[in-house]
Amino acid sequence: MDLVRILCAIFVPPLGVFLQVGFGMDFWINIVLTLFGYLPGIIHAIWVIAKK
Repeated sequence: MDLVRILCAIFVPPLGVFLQVGFGMDFWINIVLTLFGYLPGIIHAIWVIAKK
């Protein structure tokens, strides 16, 4: 399942975070980071998925 989350995080970073934590604070942080730049959103999403 982590592979699916990581693939989602690469293509749509907020979706990968949502699948991991739901509508928590990490999700909203990822939305903001993705709006500022696609790469920061990807990095944050993979970090959230990997820290579990």
